[in-house]
Amino acid sequence: QVQPVESGGGLVQPGGSLTLSCAASGRIFIHSTMAWYRQVAGKQRELVASIETTGRKKYKDSVRGRFDISRDNAKRTLTLQMNGLKLEDTAVYYCNSDPISMRLWAWGQGTQVIVSS
Repeated sequence: QVQPVESGGGLVQPGGSLTLSCAASGRIFIHSTMAWYRQVAGKQRELVASIETTGRKKYKDSVRGRFDISRDNAKRTLTLQMNGLKLEDTAVYYCNSDPISMRLWAWGQGTQVIVSS
């Protein structure tokens, strides 16, 4: 499987918004729980949000109420709408399946999000 391709990152001021997109390959996408992860240099990659095949969503406590994850199975795309961005949201964001220990794809390049005033 070709690794996912993430896009949409950028530089934004605190309180701003960004929409991240991920294009994944393979029919396995529609049968998998998908997730957004993020990583800061020197730290472990962490789960930010996940969405099951049923549409059930889960969020890291620090982003709940600010971020919204969604999926389009027909297009095999995953989206993360990020509002109310904070300095601590700065990271490289990746998409893949959940759980991370059994991820279905190799990691893509990720998309850099920088929140700075």
